[in-house]
Amino acid sequence: MIHPTARIHPTADLEADVSVGPGSSIWHRAQVRIGARIGAECIIGRDAFIDEGVTLGNRVKVQNLALVYHGVTVEDGVFIGPNAILTNDRYPRAITADGELARADDWEVSPITLRAGCSIGAGAVVVAGVDVGRFATVGAGSVVTRTVPDHALVAGSPARRIGWVCGCGQRLVDAAGATVRGNYEGAAVCPRCRSTYTITGDACVAA
Repeated sequence: MIHPTARIHPTADLEADVSVGPGSSIWHRAQVRIGARIGAECIIGRDAFIDEGVTLGNRVKVQNLALVYHGVTVEDGVFIGPNAILTNDRYPRAITADGELARADDWEVSPITLRAGCSIGAGAVVVAGVDVGRFATVGAGSVVTRTVPDHALVAGSPARRIGWVCGCGQRLVDAAGATVRGNYEGAAVCPRCRSTYTITGDACVAA
């Protein structure tokens, strides 16, 4: 069902059984495949691809040319940057071991979940079978090969944790005002909104 307040550009391609929530916008040449579910107040950018059965929560932003493949679940408030790619097959092959063209039954979907409030930077690739935690940030151009904890900042190829971020997106600092690194443990604060956190091992929790 397409909500009457949703805005669908005439060049967008929406297949059967697509649901688009109130206030959402789907722009030029975006493709939304059969059975996809798009929540309220989402923005789907130009030439973006939302594959079969993908679920997007509310207030999700999918920027131009992003590719979101079958098996991906996106929770509320997630940002997916331009040219980002969310994959679904850890062992991709065009053919079987016998040389036949691979069909749907010849591979298994490895799902991805993007947790609420996280951000995927421009040109980043999230490899099938990993999750990105709540309010985590994946740096532009990164290749994510393992699950990212809540509030973690990861970058590189393969992506490594280089720091921690607030719910507002700002990097956390210690009591002296120094930016905390990926291996930091202890109390941390956001220099912008002054929210406080406790970091222990792979966990960053609001204090």
